[in-house]
Amino acid sequence: MRIVTVKQMIQLEKEANSKGLGFAEMIHRAGIGLAEIIDNRFIRQKPNNILGLVGPGNNGGDTLIALSELKRFGWNTCAYLVRERKAGDLSLAEYAKTGGNIIPGNEDLNLKKLKTLISESSILLDGILGTGFHLPLEGEIAMVLKAISIMDSLPVVIAVDCPSGVDCSTGQASEESIPADLTICMAAVKNGLLILPAFKYVGEIAVCDIGLPADLIAWQGLKDFMIDQDMVEKSLPHLAIDAHKGTLGTVMIIAGSTNYTGAPLLAGKAAYRTGAGLVRIAIPGSIYNALAGHLPEATWLLLPHTEGVINLEGVEIIRNNLKNISALLLGPGWGTEPATASFFQKLISGGKSSIRKQVGFISDLEKEYADEGRLPNLVIDADSLKLLPHIPHWETLLSPDTILTPHPGEMAILSGLDISTIQSSRINIARDFAIQWQKILVLKGALTVIADPTGEVYINPIATPALAHGGTGDVLAGMITSLIGQGLKPINAAIVGCWIHAQAGLLAAKKVGDNVSVMASDVIESIPCIYKELKENRLI
Repeated sequence: MRIVTVKQMIQLEKEANSKGLGFAEMIHRAGIGLAEIIDNRFIRQKPNNILGLVGPGNNGGDTLIALSELKRFGWNTCAYLVRERKAGDLSLAEYAKTGGNIIPGNEDLNLKKLKTLISESSILLDGILGTGFHLPLEGEIAMVLKAISIMDSLPVVIAVDCPSGVDCSTGQASEESIPADLTICMAAVKNGLLILPAFKYVGEIAVCDIGLPADLIAWQGLKDFMIDQDMVEKSLPHLAIDAHKGTLGTVMIIAGSTNYTGAPLLAGKAAYRTGAGLVRIAIPGSIYNALAGHLPEATWLLLPHTEGVINLEGVEIIRNNLKNISALLLGPGWGTEPATASFFQKLISGGKSSIRKQVGFISDLEKEYADEGRLPNLVIDADSLKLLPHIPHWETLLSPDTILTPHPGEMAILSGLDISTIQSSRINIARDFAIQWQKILVLKGALTVIADPTGEVYINPIATPALAHGGTGDVLAGMITSLIGQGLKPINAAIVGCWIHAQAGLLAAKKVGDNVSVMASDVIESIPCIYKELKENRLI
């Protein structure tokens, strides 16, 4: 799904209007599309009542058209005019022609009729305010929304383009806003909806096609997208009937230290659950006895260590064991000791071949040697992110396909910015540094932001405290590495991995009964269930 600013949406509509798709036609198409989505999703609830809260602007027009169409589909509909529409309003006239029930809000002084209608409805359609709204919320609209928001129970709430009272530019929200179960956006998702606190009022997001031509100039240069299930399904690797562990990729995870023995297991288990054919885990030799037997599917590579952390001598062992490795994860559970810092610096600085291509040709032997000198696609996570800024010119040592996976604290170390600055502008900061560093950046947190070196941004529209527990980052890193190993492009691996990880977090909370009790291992065990749900829509 595309993400646009309010200004970009206005420009798209203006250009479409100039090319023959009039504003009235856009409103008509929006209403028809809105009705079709509602009817398809809630058809089993027919012929229950749908109440539309109609405001004075285009959202009110969309709502009236939708009510007209829903009435034709067999729904019982009612339009409550929160504020009077302009004289001669075509949308209102069309709804009146269907015999629809129209309740003028200015005649319902104590809102008694409104409350009765809500209590009798199965769906409440919020079409009061649109994307042009800015705080503060005042007058009769504030009064109506507050009265609704404090009701003991509400039917299913569907917001038209945005929940009323939400600022679609800044992400601010009025406390009177009604939390939606579903927000149906017109043509594209407005960026403010994916910023807290507005996101708390949005619920699930769907997009309604209003017929904007694909060749509009205003579409060009728009690089922001919201991850959805369809995007994930299209990117999933295909599991052929004759697949074997070799075709599903071999990944290596360099992880762990005496203080952090769990990280290798979490990342390794997550990599397997996400489909890797073979997982090889490189650890300090001192912790092998603690891990042996806990993941019998893995193969182990024991590295030299200094007081329980990987040291410089491990570089040669890693380089000698990279044959057939299709993706490499660095960092979980390392610690930040000087010995590991030296290991990391030598590993990535020696990852590129030192052979200079001669003018004319390079021998086959030299080509083979050069290929062996390169590191596979990298995922840099956890403690390796904290060590990275201490390596001179680290940006030049890593491929643009390298994935960095910082949480806000690690991003602060990488960027030199404070956490509050990062959190106040997550999308722009992720984009700017992905371009500056020429790396794929996964800025973790509520509404994880994935940015690539071209400036494209993908937002994962899921926020759950179920993932606010130690080890869930190791799980995500293992998942992304696994997907790269199976052949996904790194940017697609990041998109798919983040979405499945978040869905697994939601499911884990449901299984254990509460967000507060979720452990990283619960998230891993929920991954197969998410794959099963995806498989119902696509043969993997």
